Amino acid sequence: MNNQNVLQRKKPEYRKASQCINDWLAVELFLTSDQITDQARICMDCGVPFCHGYGCTLGNVIPEFNELVAMGRWAEAWNILTLTNPFPEFTARICPALCEGSCVAGINEEPVNIRQIEYNIVEQAFQTGLAKPALPSHRKQENVAVVGSGPAGLAVAWKLNQKGYTVTVFESAEKPGGLLRYGIPDFKLEKWVIDRRIKLMQEEGITFKTSVTIGSDISSSYLHRTFDAVVLAGGARTPRQLNVPGGDLNGVHYALPYLTLQNRINGGENVSDQTLISAKDKSVVVIGGGDTGSDCLGTALRQGAKKVVQIEIMPKPPLVRSSETPWPEWPYKLRESSSHKEGGERKWSVMTKKIVGNEGKVSEVRCCEVKWGKDENGGKNPIEIPGSEFTLKAELVLIAMGFTGPGCVSSAEEFRLERSNNGFIWSSEEGVTSHEGVFATGDITKGPSLVVKAIADGLDCADTVEKFIRKKNNA
Repeated sequence: MNNQNVLQRKKPEYRKASQCINDWLAVELFLTSDQITDQARICMDCGVPFCHGYGCTLGNVIPEFNELVAMGRWAEAWNILTLTNPFPEFTARICPALCEGSCVAGINEEPVNIRQIEYNIVEQAFQTGLAKPALPSHRKQENVAVVGSGPAGLAVAWKLNQKGYTVTVFESAEKPGGLLRYGIPDFKLEKWVIDRRIKLMQEEGITFKTSVTIGSDISSSYLHRTFDAVVLAGGARTPRQLNVPGGDLNGVHYALPYLTLQNRINGGENVSDQTLISAKDKSVVVIGGGDTGSDCLGTALRQGAKKVVQIEIMPKPPLVRSSETPWPEWPYKLRESSSHKEGGERKWSVMTKKIVGNEGKVSEVRCCEVKWGKDENGGKNPIEIPGSEFTLKAELVLIAMGFTGPGCVSSAEEFRLERSNNGFIWSSEEGVTSHEGVFATGDITKGPSLVVKAIADGLDCADTVEKFIRKKNNA
């Protein structure tokens, strides 16, 4: 079934920018079932399929479900997909598709359009009733508390529930979903997708308790006394600081609070006028060139920004795969998100030197161009290019430079959990912390990563929790 010489990959397409910036609806246009069947036929009999053995963190059995889709056997494709991935509706929309970076077809041609194939399998399943509650065959007497309802927390809760344990998920926000709901803009992940999955999980027996903050509403010691195991999955939301003069001016904000506020507004939650952050009619500078920065760019455009400039201290990546990341590694190359297609300007090799204000309000960002050189230890450092200084007008500055840790976690403090050298909750690879009966998984232990990796961590942690409970009962 090797038709790649005849068929070609269809690249993702998006709604017109003039439409997108006037609403918060999903921007990506997905292929029809007939089109995706042709795309699945591009998959080769490659002998060693690196897409799932190397590329996919979850180990999705990709060639098999591709072949089933090519044959029109959608129900079987759904069964194969969900053997390894409990939430394919999330990864099909927001995963960068590491599998495609290691696709054998991509060595000489374009890789198979795996992510969109996954999307079609998922939506076919929901439309035809294949996606339905999977009730555990029996219930055990033990119960588990999961703190945090992001992708890692949802994954550990789902798997433990499937094993028959009674699971309660605690979430401090008004609605479950964590980063999926509050960190990722609606135009990338519409929140009805999360609601649909949460409803299934509730029907499967999982309890969600929202607007509950552990440490104030409920103590960690109460959880430890009441549940047979406690899993911490609160993520890592402490932003990397921008240590330049003027960082405390009015109008300078970190990315996550900015994105969260807009998502809360879109979700119909109450947001006070005092906390609103709007880009309407403003010149906006986004500091940070990653995905979070592009999310800020797209959000600012939808809020009616006058102009948006996104600056990044790293050099501009090459247009094609860098020789430093040969196949099957994830290719280092220039990527353009849907937000970049909608407007705004990107600048590379730019360092922020100072943020300037007028009467306490930000008015401009002073920058310079840099080149990258090696220090005496062999590390790379940005070196200012003399005479390259320039100024960007800014009435709103959004800092999107990544995240450095989970910050203060009341459960970690109460349980006196050990921290790693970089401030994250220490745990073994299996999720065991320094306090018996307390486990941790996802970004709270390893730092910011991809949704697909958080899901994988959660699934692994669930197995560790089960081993602990079994051992405890046999003691």
